[in-house]
Amino acid sequence: MERTALSTKQPYVSHTPDEQGHIIYSDCENQMWQALLERQLTQLPGRACPEYLQGLDKLALPHTHIPQLPDIDAVLLEATGWRTAMVPALISFGKFFKLLANKQFPVATFIRRKQDMDYIQEPDIFHEIVGHCPLLTHPAFAAFNETYGKLGLEATAQERVFLARMYWFTIEFGLVGHDPVDRRIYGGGILSSPSETLYALSGEPDYREFNLIDVLRTPYRIDHIQPIYYVLDDLETLFEIADSDVMGAVHQAQQLGLFEPCYAL
Repeated sequence: MERTALSTKQPYVSHTPDEQGHIIYSDCENQMWQALLERQLTQLPGRACPEYLQGLDKLALPHTHIPQLPDIDAVLLEATGWRTAMVPALISFGKFFKLLANKQFPVATFIRRKQDMDYIQEPDIFHEIVGHCPLLTHPAFAAFNETYGKLGLEATAQERVFLARMYWFTIEFGLVGHDPVDRRIYGGGILSSPSETLYALSGEPDYREFNLIDVLRTPYRIDHIQPIYYVLDDLETLFEIADSDVMGAVHQAQQLGLFEPCYAL
């Protein structure tokens, strides 16, 4: 999950904290946080999985300004032993895996511009905190991330490409519940995107039962709303995936090759 931008527009730059670890955000940045959070809070009930909503309550995020990471850390440490790690906008695969393996979730300290309000390729602080941190209070979600980091550290460059698909179709764009009436979102890439939160449960996408080999063989693009979602029975299934022979599945997927993409890559 190397953080790279595909566009040629001016790149985002993370803020540097002061000596106390505190970041001063501009009024404009805080207003963007407020607008994003308030809009998502109206859309998440009935769409986000219950475990996510419980985690969101635990974080007690401020509505009018971007939270400071030490405040997030206090909640995560108590719940699952995790904490955030302040990073630049772009980090390498190796750095990403090392952080996860050590129960640290990378957070870039910038927030999207108005023109990127509905979708941003680069993971900003809203994506990381609102998209992922609530579920880092849940043991299965936290354990899956830690296992993923440890696997990635030992994997070859080619194996990491396949591992990235597992992360993409779970932590970033995963759904739970096979009955459409009960289906809910747990993927942070959806939960931090106002437009994709609505789309993901609209009935328009292709919903597929989670099968690790199939997931590892499915191409994706980061600059499109996803046409395919893989659906877990429930969030506890992440424990089972983490305990399975993931690298054996990667090797099998490598031998079988990728599925045909459903859109141009």
